[in-house]
Amino acid sequence: MPTSAPGSSRRAALGFTLIEVMVVVALVAIAAGVVSLALRDGRQDRLEREAARLSALLESARAEARAAALPVQWLLTPEAADGQFRFVGLPPSRALPTRWQDAEVVARIDGNRASLALGPEALIGPQRVLLAIDDQVIAVATDGLRPFSVQPVDVANGGTR
Repeated sequence: MPTSAPGSSRRAALGFTLIEVMVVVALVAIAAGVVSLALRDGRQDRLEREAARLSALLESARAEARAAALPVQWLLTPEAADGQFRFVGLPPSRALPTRWQDAEVVARIDGNRASLALGPEALIGPQRVLLAIDDQVIAVATDGLRPFSVQPVDVANGGTR
């Protein structure tokens, strides 16, 4: 029969120590934090894609307007059957898209304007279009000299940033 040395005990470990439990909980919390930061809102991604596309379309029309000395405008036409926006003043050979790629996109021209002026002048003045999907909002804007670009919008401060 085996015996143990005096002063030692042969008690079987029946569970985890408090330190071990705390380490595991901390590791799980860190992993959950990393995963939650890695996940992005799909609406925001779709909105950013639409904004980048609109920025490229506006710049393309602006370049065409300047090159051909044409007065070109961009209008929102959500009620029209043939599209949700259109470019007025471009030659028929230079047809640009008239629909959003994502049907949930809602747009409005900032400043209660009816349209954006894209040319033929080099300086077109500050202009901005706000795009939204549900509570996500992003802007496509220019200061009138620089190209249209995608800009974040601080909704809490009335849409400016």
